Amino acid sequence: MATTVAAGAGVLLVVGLWTPIAGVIASLAEIWMAFSLPADFQAPALAAAIAMALALLGPGAWSVDAHNYGRKRILIKDA
Repeated sequence: MATTVAAGAGVLLVVGLWTPIAGVIASLAEIWMAFSLPADFQAPALAAAIAMALALLGPGAWSVDAHNYGRKRILIKDA
């Protein structure tokens, strides 16, 4: 069950559709798999960290989200 949810969220992340939501869902599914299989927890824990980083960073320039909602740029001016 968790692998199907993680795979579906991974597909959404690759396409760039609903990136923040898909990243959180993928991260939670990977954390669930890491705790349910304690003998082999390194790969799901790394995947959870990567999915959460993608959720926090947001979609890329060539994603569906950027096409639909526009690309957001943050400019930091010198003090």
